[in-house]
Parts: sequence; structure tokens; C-alpha cells
Amino acid sequence: MIPLLVNKTHPLPENYLDGVELVETENCCGKKAFVEKETFAAYRALKDALEKEGVGIWFGSNFRTIKQQIEIMKVLAEKYGEEYARKTAAPPGTSEHHTGMALDLAPLVDGEWITENMALMRPVELWEKVHRRLPEFGFILRYPKGKEEITGYGYEPWHIRYVGKELAQKVYDSGLCLEEYLGEQ
Repeated sequence: MIPLLVNKTHPLPENYLDGVELVETENCCGKKAFVEKETFAAYRALKDALEKEGVGIWFGSNFRTIKQQIEIMKVLAEKYGEEYARKTAAPPGTSEHHTGMALDLAPLVDGEWITENMALMRPVELWEKVHRRLPEFGFILRYPKGKEEITGYGYEPWHIRYVGKELAQKVYDSGLCLEEYLGEQ
């Protein structure tokens, strides 16, 4: 798997989706969802392994079109203000969610799927369990704590990205974020 960097300064390449196979599924909210095929298989294996440890996860956010990203930016700006929207969400065309390989996890806490950003910051111990298992299934924590200046985003314990097992383990072991590991910022 060739590492793909998508961020505010590295937009998704044109025609990228021409070679991507998306799997149709359902997210934690019961809505139709799409995930890149290999990513979805790895996610299912991660989900199953975590369930054996008593940790329930699903995903709330998955593949997004540019049109959907525009709407998300609009909703965030209306709800929290323009500055928050710019800091929190990627401009259309620069979201990892456009790849089909990024997922925003929703943990199961007290019988409820948590999907709101502020609430997602609270289950610290749960995230520690999840993050330890990510490389084993080919995922990285995409926006780690302390890397905000490099990634351009605040810490998001829920946002994971599929990069394949080998690269995921190398990134995890290095303590670097994807931009640092790939040498691009």
C-alpha cells in the first residue's frame, strides 16, 4: 500500500476514487455508510478484537463526498462558529474521509454510541485501549496529542486512518504523526 497523505496542504488527487472499491454498510446511527474495502475488513477485525476486551466501538463518520464535507463545515460553523469549523474540519477536497480509509470511531459508553466531539474527549481509558490495538490492524491515530501544529488539527482520539499493518506499526513505534513520518508538512 502506497502511503497517501491528505491534509489541508495535500488535497486528494483528482480521479483518486476511480480505483477505490467502497463497501456499503451502516454506521452507528443506522445511516448508510461507505468504507474502502480493505479498510472495512481491517476495521471489522479491530472491532471484534476490542469487543473481546469489553470495548465497544463502531464508527460514526466514514467516506464523505466533497458535497457532504461542505455541509459539515456549514453545520459546524452554525453550531460552534467559523473559527471552530476551520480548526476542526477539513476544507472540502482535503479531508481524509474523501479517501474511504478514515473513520471517526464512536465508542459505546453506558449503552450509548458517543458521536459528539466534546463527549468523545471524555473516555480517556477507553481510547488508550483502542489506540494500543490500532497498528495491529493497520490503523494509526491520525491526529495525536502534541502534534497539532504539524497536522493542523487538534487532538482527536476518535479519528483513525488505515495505512496497512507495516506502516501503521512503524508510525506507532516512531511516535511521529503521519506528516512527520512521511517527511511532509
